[in-house]
Amino acid sequence: MSGPWAGKWALVTGASAGIGVALARELAAGGANLVLTARSRERWEKLARELSAAHKIRTEVFAADLAQQDAPQQIFTFTLAKEIDIELVVNNAGFGGYGEFATADMQRLLDMVQVNCSAVMHLTRMYLPQMLKRGRGDVLILASTASFQAVPFISTYAATKAFDLLFAEGLAEEVRPYGIRVCALCPGSTESEFHEVAGQAGLVAAMKNRETAEKVARVGLQALAAGKSYVISGMGNYLGAQSQRLVPRRFVTRIAAKMFRPPATKPA
Repeated sequence: MSGPWAGKWALVTGASAGIGVALARELAAGGANLVLTARSRERWEKLARELSAAHKIRTEVFAADLAQQDAPQQIFTFTLAKEIDIELVVNNAGFGGYGEFATADMQRLLDMVQVNCSAVMHLTRMYLPQMLKRGRGDVLILASTASFQAVPFISTYAATKAFDLLFAEGLAEEVRPYGIRVCALCPGSTESEFHEVAGQAGLVAAMKNRETAEKVARVGLQALAAGKSYVISGMGNYLGAQSQRLVPRRFVTRIAAKMFRPPATKPA
């Protein structure tokens, strides 16, 4: 147990499935104490007990729905009451939605912006002053390879992840002189429940080279520890994201539209 956060407290949001669970496991294996938050009480309570027993770390759990505007404040108040100094904030919670924007559920779209953008900003703002006072601290933000381009039929999701990437990169440079590290983790298609929740199960079934959540978690934490402001998990994903800069933006968007267009909306 000799990871960069050994003996320190890390907060992981969305810690009940997928990359969130992988991040929690990776941190616990490195000796970090964990505050786990998610909506699914049964899952995170079981995970907390498992990690505590396996790695002899301390764990706390807190039920929070980040679609609610006051959830970040509730999480912050909980850790204050427990006298826990959070030295790593992992803004992992997020979800997507697949389909035509005009027929998407309005509340789901608004919740997506709240969870993927507002809650990320709010939680980071809550804990950053404590980090600045200590002269150390870290923030990991889950972005996406969708952060680098417009993606029709997941337009809102891609836009929220572009926010996450730019927010992380800008903040990283802003707080670097104070000993604080901020990194955006940009995975591509990953083996998790994300795509099922987003309604993309059929589309993803055709995708190849999906990375494991465990691999993505390691890449993100290693990049954060190395002081990188962003990292794209997977060489293929990296080349794909970077190559978009060489062609017109509209051309990239048209290609993405052909890839993501739902079968029911394809022209005859």
